[in-house]
Parts: sequence; C-alpha cells; structure tokens
Amino acid sequence: MIVGVPKEIKNNESRVGMTPAGVYELVKNNHTVYVQDGAGSGSGFFNKDYQQAGAIILDTIGQVYAMSEMIVKVKEPIAEEYDLIQKDQIVFTYFHFASSEALTKAMIRSKAVCIAYETVEDEEGTLPLLTPMSEVAGRMAIQQGAKYLEKPAKGRGVLLGGVPGVSPGRVLILGAGTVGIQAAKMAAGLGAHVTIMDVNMKRLRYVNDVMPSHVVTDYSNEYSIRKHIKTHDLIVGGVLLKGAKAPNLITRDMLKEMRPGTVIVDVAVDQGGCVETTRPTTHEDPVYIIDDVVHYCVANMPGAVPYTSTIALTNVTLPYVLKLAGLGWERATETDESLQKGLNIVHGEVIYKEIIEAFGWEAALA
Repeated sequence: MIVGVPKEIKNNESRVGMTPAGVYELVKNNHTVYVQDGAGSGSGFFNKDYQQAGAIILDTIGQVYAMSEMIVKVKEPIAEEYDLIQKDQIVFTYFHFASSEALTKAMIRSKAVCIAYETVEDEEGTLPLLTPMSEVAGRMAIQQGAKYLEKPAKGRGVLLGGVPGVSPGRVLILGAGTVGIQAAKMAAGLGAHVTIMDVNMKRLRYVNDVMPSHVVTDYSNEYSIRKHIKTHDLIVGGVLLKGAKAPNLITRDMLKEMRPGTVIVDVAVDQGGCVETTRPTTHEDPVYIIDDVVHYCVANMPGAVPYTSTIALTNVTLPYVLKLAGLGWERATETDESLQKGLNIVHGEVIYKEIIEAFGWEAALA
C-alpha cells in the first residue's frame, strides 16, 4: 500500500503521524511511504532520517494526499485539507467528530474511509491509541495549571506545593481515567492536595489504593462539584465518553462560586469540553478569562512536547497501520474487532452512533 504522512498544519502542531522507525517497518514490509518535506522537523525528525528509513520525500501536502492510498496523521483535517482528501482514501488520525459538525459533514462529502484513533477499543474496553496522548495531556495539565496559577498570568498566585508554614495548593480533578490519574500523579508529586472525582466506584477504589494519602476521592455529582470548586485552586477536566461529546459538569453559573484567579484546564476540549464555557484555544493564545476564572483549553496539548508525543503515538499506532496497509481496511477491520470500532465514517455514511447522537441526527434519520 502507498502510505502518506503529511505535515500537520493545525496551529502550533509540531507532532507528526509517523517516526522514521515506523516508516522503516512499513518499507520493510514492502509498502511505499511518502513523507511531506519537513513533516517531522518539529518533532526532531528530519528529511534525511526518513530517507534513510526508506521514505520518499514529497514537496507539498497536495502531492502527499494525491499519491497516497492511506493518510496517517495526528490531528483531524482542517478546512484547508478537506478538498485534498479523496474518495475511498483511508484517513487514520484523531478525528473527535462529535465536537465538530463541519468536519463531520466534510468527511461525509469526501467519501473517504475515516478511522479514528480515539475510538479504537481493545477487548478490555480501553482506548489504546488515545491512552499515550491522554497520559501526556494529564501530566501537562498540572504543568500548565501551575504556570497559570501565577499572578502575572492572572492566577491566584498559589504555589501548588506550598512551603513550610503555608498550605499547599488544592487541585480538583474531574474524571479518574487516564488523564485524571496522570494529573493526580503529577499534582501529588508537587505536594498539592488533590481531590479526584468520578462516578465509577471501581476507579475511585483504584485511586485510593495506589495514590498517597494527600490524594482523596469523592463521588461525582453536581452538589459535590459545587462544593469543591469553591475551595480548589486548579480544576482539571478529564472526562471522556468514548466517541461522544463530553458532558458539561461545570456550568457557566458555577464560575461565580469560584475564587478569582482559579484556573481551569479542560483536557476534554477535543470532545467539546466538560465546562460549559470551554472553547478551543491554541498554544499561541492558550488562555482566556471569564468571571475572573482563567481557562486553559488548548485542543492539542501534547503538541507542545512533540518529540515525546510523536514517539509515544507511533509506538501504539504502528501495529494498526501495518495491519491496514497489509490487509486493506475491509479485511483488517473484519479480522480485528478493536480496529473495527475505529470506523467512524465510511464512503459518506456515519457508522458510529455516538456521532449521530451528538448532532441530533438520529431523529432526522428516523
């Protein structure tokens, strides 16, 4: 198969869909790989690295799309890429369709085969292609939250770890999944007092077993969330519903109950956010303030650490890329139930029900 790796063109996105090591494995298995000129430079991988691995370098993104049977990338296509995608072409990337009706309609029009990293699901019910980026984003949420708690960034002026004689900062984490666990580890490591909330008691028991005593758990409901937001300095949104829009656990009116300078880092922004006032931001312009509450809602947080993120992503996507390239998408998804769950849109038809539900199309189709 001919596999194309374009340069990401989303704002400040320095990751790339495939490392040279990944290219090497594809070429070793008799596949052709086209890499756009400079596609990996932001992650520390250069044209010569890809050429040594057996890739062919193409000058433009248009050439990569035009000459490839499968596109492997990191972020969802943006408007400039919509018309480059061809009928029957496999596009394997993070899509997060439920958060963008415009993207969904564009991919329907393209008649491409859209396989979403974030809905590939293994037999244990985990999301193996989302996990490494969730790990990165969870850890980064604390780094960024700590930075924006500083007074020059309009935060409360709180040091998360505190100092002798001064209580540590307080971190509230919504969701005890991968993002929440990694955020709790980082915050606990800094010495912050951490409260982690979820509706899954099995996850809360796990947190209770593995975390130090200054990480406490609470069952998630509106009453408890309203109570905690009044006393916590940093709030991390780490809620995920597979393939669906995130629920709004913090509503606009709740902001007035927070102390001025409270920081919200909504990692769920890719799926619409779990805070009603969330809107996607970029690394170039990462924060905005509503009711004196600082919102950090960068939609591609791991893009800030592209070397780490690109390697972590290729580690998990490569086996699926090899299967798709070797068998074709139809045979690959027939023989691999995990990969089958990644199918979102096929030849103009939405086959992932959570996307239909997200836009209320179910009633229209009935």
